[in-house]
Amino acid sequence: MAQTITLGRTGDKMPAVGLGTWKIPNETCAETVYTAIKCGYRLIDGAADYGNEKEAGEGVRRAIEEGIIKREDIFITSKLWNTFHAPQNVKASIKHQLALWGLDYLDLFLVHFPIALANVPIDHKFPPGWFGDDGKVHLEDTPLHETWKVMEELVDQGLVKNIGLSNCNGSILLDVLRYARIKPQVLQIERHPYLSQEPLIKLTEALGIAMIAYSSLGPQGYIEISLDHGAQSLLAVPSVVFIASKHNRTPAQVLLRWSTQRNIAVIPKSDTVPMLTENLKSTEFDLDKKDLEAIGSLNVNIRMNNPVEIDPRLGIFA
Repeated sequence: MAQTITLGRTGDKMPAVGLGTWKIPNETCAETVYTAIKCGYRLIDGAADYGNEKEAGEGVRRAIEEGIIKREDIFITSKLWNTFHAPQNVKASIKHQLALWGLDYLDLFLVHFPIALANVPIDHKFPPGWFGDDGKVHLEDTPLHETWKVMEELVDQGLVKNIGLSNCNGSILLDVLRYARIKPQVLQIERHPYLSQEPLIKLTEALGIAMIAYSSLGPQGYIEISLDHGAQSLLAVPSVVFIASKHNRTPAQVLLRWSTQRNIAVIPKSDTVPMLTENLKSTEFDLDKKDLEAIGSLNVNIRMNNPVEIDPRLGIFA
């Protein structure tokens, strides 16, 4: 049976391995999502900012229409973009995003970043990205507690089943817990051996908050956008290659298992059946203590996804 992670408030079971849709081209996204579901994927991770929710939804609906799955069989995650943090804009965004997906509800809706930007009307540009029409970043004075209150209302209205945060450090998470009526069930973060995030993991474990790791292969997904910081590919690091050989697995499977063995979900992007299958099978073996320690020793706190590189006022990890 596929590994799942049980969410505390609802008891929903979130698959430990899902398909991430960041950077999947619009022209292939529907087919990729559909193929992933045929291969056995039951978690699809999307976001308004990825710009491919419509196509991802087409892939999901095709699988449902063909009887491969029922809606309740698949766990759909999406995220609220920074320009929709004001209360009235949260609701406008979720309604638009659900329409793009062609779904009545999301299983998990995350605040993508603890950053509020000036609203860009949906009919003007969607997704709006980081910059205004003038090419500048425009901040908005919406505190996170106002955004979270409306996130809770989305749960009350049945538009989303679970809510959570993404790209937040411990202090923000603890602050949200002070006022939340519905506590965050999931925290999604960048996590790979170059950024192990051990203190944050221990905090979420103590709080009973599930975790999703993105960019599990480290710099691999950032080379084409020049954000890899010149780091060596984790797929070629000798210790990772050795451990993979030892278990008769691939380096990618080892990197994914490094998180899932800690009960942290992973959402690698794949676009071929062999790679989709390989990633899905990454939970079928266990790393031993020496393996875990060797991989953990690679930590050098390199963060690939850091908004401060866009604008110094976005230094949420400072």
